Amino acid sequence: MKQTLVGQLKKRIAVVAAMALMTIAGSAIAFKPAEALRDEAEHVRDVLEQSVTAFEHGDMTTMNKVWANDESMTVFEQGHANYGWADYRDNHLAPEMKEMKNTKYTLSDIRVKVTGATAWATFKYAISTDVEGRHVDGGGLGTAVLEKRDGRWQIVHWHSSAPRRAPAAAGTPRKN
Repeated sequence: MKQTLVGQLKKRIAVVAAMALMTIAGSAIAFKPAEALRDEAEHVRDVLEQSVTAFEHGDMTTMNKVWANDESMTVFEQGHANYGWADYRDNHLAPEMKEMKNTKYTLSDIRVKVTGATAWATFKYAISTDVEGRHVDGGGLGTAVLEKRDGRWQIVHWHSSAPRRAPAAAGTPRKN
């Protein structure tokens, strides 16, 4: 009977040890994907920042790298839609970059979610530029959708909107 108890005790110890090892291994595996997702989210942020910096400088070479260059790409801005890279580039982006001078374009409050080869980000944007002899300041909210293609993130959809009127200063009642 003594040997039976010792045998059972050894089996229990082995089971507990195996469970502990599985728990430790599972924890290590669980942390790695979270770390990888943080890295991917940083890559997505980098692509968004590259896009706004390229816009500021009229750098179409970089824009061609960070935007999907096919018909699947869509842009919705100020109630207008562009379908496909060629439409957006030729009828919206390039003419806009050409006419804007002294442009400052920034993104803030960027929130990224990554799932597999798809990512989306929400953000606030601010833009300041000179156009047709006048200075313009603006801003609003945006959403970008990116896909990982051939190992790099590319923007496949962009939607931005600006308020119809500037928000009232804190404590100032809004007139309708």
